[in-house]
Amino acid sequence: MSEIIHENLAKEITAKEKKILLNVMEKYDFEVHNFSKARNAYKIETDKGNICLKKIKHKHKEHNVNLQVKELIHNNFPNTSKFIYTKKGLSFVRINKLVFYATEWINGNECNMDSISEAENCSKLLAQFHIATNNFNTKNYPLKNNIKNLPKIFSSNLNDLEIFKKVINRKKIKSEFDLKYLSNVENFYNLGMSLIRLLNNSEYYKLSKTAIENKTICHDDFYCQNIIKEEDNYYIIDFDGILIDLQINDLGEFIRKLMNKTEYQWNFDKALLIINAYNSINKLSKNEYEVMIALILFPHKFWKLGKKRYLKNKNWNESKFLMKLNKLIQYDDLQQKFLNKYMEYVTNLF
Repeated sequence: MSEIIHENLAKEITAKEKKILLNVMEKYDFEVHNFSKARNAYKIETDKGNICLKKIKHKHKEHNVNLQVKELIHNNFPNTSKFIYTKKGLSFVRINKLVFYATEWINGNECNMDSISEAENCSKLLAQFHIATNNFNTKNYPLKNNIKNLPKIFSSNLNDLEIFKKVINRKKIKSEFDLKYLSNVENFYNLGMSLIRLLNNSEYYKLSKTAIENKTICHDDFYCQNIIKEEDNYYIIDFDGILIDLQINDLGEFIRKLMNKTEYQWNFDKALLIINAYNSINKLSKNEYEVMIALILFPHKFWKLGKKRYLKNKNWNESKFLMKLNKLIQYDDLQQKFLNKYMEYVTNLF
């Protein structure tokens, strides 16, 4: 497993961490010069170059990731880095209840997703990754099956919106957030219902069955923090969360995150560039197109915001709630236009 971190994100290491890291590094054949922390890993500067040290909770995860990296490289996907073994030839080090593993360090920066050309290159990288994982021998390690009944889950989420409406209507004094959320519930509910109908009329269940049978693999966190660019080369990192799922989940979530950015704002033409970049490597079927739009557009964030407000009573001030709600509302019309253009494109394509 490779972990590559932008050096500008480095954080201070505590005395306790330093002691643990030194104990870990004694197991390797390196002379440590310095170390720094960023995100969820450590950059270790040694006499033999820089390495990455990652902490995990369970040894079996390290075993899984090590085998996965080996299979990726074997399947002509070199866009990650190899494990570094201890003096005793082990791929991990256990200190008390903590487990660490080390990999090669690849010098590079997190991808700039504001750039559509970089987003296209990342989409191609994802397609290459998916193809390389299609031949994984998952009998060698357990993988979580994350395939869900999305129509049922989406319906449950929309039922929650009805609950939120009742909570608001019971209030004698309604806040600005309450009134604005209430006035927009119907639009998001209708969008969600249209997407559920699309799923139910698609081959979603057939695709899910095939994915389970073939054990198709998703990265499950494919975004800028896990995509590194070194000169003209792109690398995927952090395979700790790899699981069995519909592969279009990776692409759909990637597009959804980008469309919510100021540089994209649910611009269908930009989304199409990303989709076509993926298609140039790994062709999508009509069924996958039809399922993916539901993954991209379902109003999960609107539902989640209501859940935080009316079920979990999240301790945010009014201005924070309003800021998040306003951001969702501003894209309401654009999302509907995106859906119409997407479905028109798919109809014409097939």
